[in-house]
Amino acid sequence: MINMTTFLPLALPILLILPGCAASVDDYRNDKPVLELDRFFDGRLVAYGMVQSFSGKVTRRFKADIIGQWQDDRGTLDEQFFFSDGEQQSRCWKLVKQGNSYRGTAGDIVGEALGEAQGNTLNWRYTLQVPVNGKVWDIYLDDWLYLIDENNLINRTKMKKFGLTVGELTLHIRKLSDAETALVEAVEPACNPAEDV
Repeated sequence: MINMTTFLPLALPILLILPGCAASVDDYRNDKPVLELDRFFDGRLVAYGMVQSFSGKVTRRFKADIIGQWQDDRGTLDEQFFFSDGEQQSRCWKLVKQGNSYRGTAGDIVGEALGEAQGNTLNWRYTLQVPVNGKVWDIYLDDWLYLIDENNLINRTKMKKFGLTVGELTLHIRKLSDAETALVEAVEPACNPAEDV
């Protein structure tokens, strides 16, 4: 007979890990509303987010202004980040839609970002170059974007180095209304409008 007092402490960590192993973008195939990047990321958006260390401590907070533009199956995302410590960053994504799959490049991305959308969810994977104490680290990001409604999206990201989670990112992205867009202050774009999308 199995001694439950001994068995439960040993089995519990395994039972908690198993459901996470089965997570797949296919699990969201029937969830609505359907996330299409060329619809949601079209026009002006605003995002608020935080970065947490591997221990869960919030290490950075930020706001981001985003402008999305699409021409057929090619798009750009012009992202301007404003961190609570005063630092500013920008990123210009070049995206290509291929059915339910997406490819993307940006100046601080190693190679290509690859993503797949099903239902209201997109799983987006890429390696980001991150400055850390005067050096540049290649950090692997496993992005999960969940469309809550037609104007709101939640982004949860695990950041890994050598296969170990070194941090997490949580982001709320909201599409701006026409009235809000008219009030947004213009900033220097990260994307060159002369470049092909």
